[in-house]
Amino acid sequence: MATLDLFRRLLGGSERRHRLPRILAPRGARMLVVDDSATIRAVLGKMLSQDGYAVLKAGDGETALAMARSEQPALIFLDIVMPGMNGFAVLRTLRRDPQTRAIPIVMISGNLQATEQFYVQRYGADDFMKKPFGRAEVFQRIQQLVESGRLPARDPSLESAGDTPDPGSAQFDAIPDVALPDKDDPSMTPPAFDMPLNDDPDDPQRRE
Repeated sequence: MATLDLFRRLLGGSERRHRLPRILAPRGARMLVVDDSATIRAVLGKMLSQDGYAVLKAGDGETALAMARSEQPALIFLDIVMPGMNGFAVLRTLRRDPQTRAIPIVMISGNLQATEQFYVQRYGADDFMKKPFGRAEVFQRIQQLVESGRLPARDPSLESAGDTPDPGSAQFDAIPDVALPDKDDPSMTPPAFDMPLNDDPDDPQRRE
């Protein structure tokens, strides 16, 4: 039964999806996917593209920072455990830069220790998504950001039947519908990041 519930969650809760209309961000909004796994970039990119978003992809932290500054994405999905510059370090840099500090960021990870560390510290991200994840988790994060005012809402009156991408498009056929984490790389350990993201002593959200 637990396995069945997991697959229902990952595949998007189709019954609930048909009952309730989803709240979307504007069509064409740029979404930056940052993950060292090509599989995760492809799967998450597929999910976002099929909902009408423009997808940008980065495989490492340094590239992500450059793209965030130049492309000014509406939302960033940011992996925590990456070789080189880890996700927490990228997040800190983005939040300290006036050009990028306001961009909503959803952290993602399949590493248990990194997940626990995130929930203890929070680090200033808007949300967290644990691997494996399916469409329901992705679209729920976007809807919550729209409802909280962090993302603008899509205007349904501007939509037409021809605007909806075909979910069976050939370019996506070989890409799975569930984002599973890669096998653990023994050379990688969960990042430790103990300093506060915000150094402003007057900020009420600063951790002591």
